[in-house]
Amino acid sequence: MKKYATAILSRVAMILEFFISVMLAIGIILLSIRLAGSLANIPNLSAYPNYEDLLEACFNLIIGVELIRMMYCHTPDTVFEVLLFAIARQIIIDHSSALSSLIGVCAIAVLFATRKFLFCDFDISDKNIFRATSKVKVVNKIMEMSIPYEDDETLCDIILKKFKEDEVEIGVGACTYFSDCGLRVAKMYNGKISRIEVIRAIH
Repeated sequence: MKKYATAILSRVAMILEFFISVMLAIGIILLSIRLAGSLANIPNLSAYPNYEDLLEACFNLIIGVELIRMMYCHTPDTVFEVLLFAIARQIIIDHSSALSSLIGVCAIAVLFATRKFLFCDFDISDKNIFRATSKVKVVNKIMEMSIPYEDDETLCDIILKKFKEDEVEIGVGACTYFSDCGLRVAKMYNGKISRIEVIRAIH
């Protein structure tokens, strides 16, 4: 029951993220149109936007675009880019003091060092453990995957068939892979598979 509730909450969170992203995108588009319409005022230094206003507005819009990317693409790189633009905006537009600018430059250096030495390439994955007797069509619906199956085949049927094709020895930890997911034997009881971990790759 817990995995079904988790799947529902995950779907709700995705819908909310999508809705917020759409609202943010609409706002950025409208602000961009407004900014483009006000460019005729640039020769008049007493009217909006002057150079600093234009620079600040553009940076704010860029940060908004990066926030949208961060919402639909949950990777360390998107977080890095949002932070990078936010710090760069502070350094370029703030002009508060040399010390403040130096701290900002050091922060950017730390970000790049973190990206180079601590980030690693990986596919974020979503995983759940199911009973081996769970129907594949139900699992596909819950996890939004496309494990190939026939009729009312169970996860156990699929993984045993795939192990036989790939000549994989059955045991806890044994894995098999499909185009968008993987199956791993999570638990065995009396020599039979009782729990299977379903791992969905998120690219």
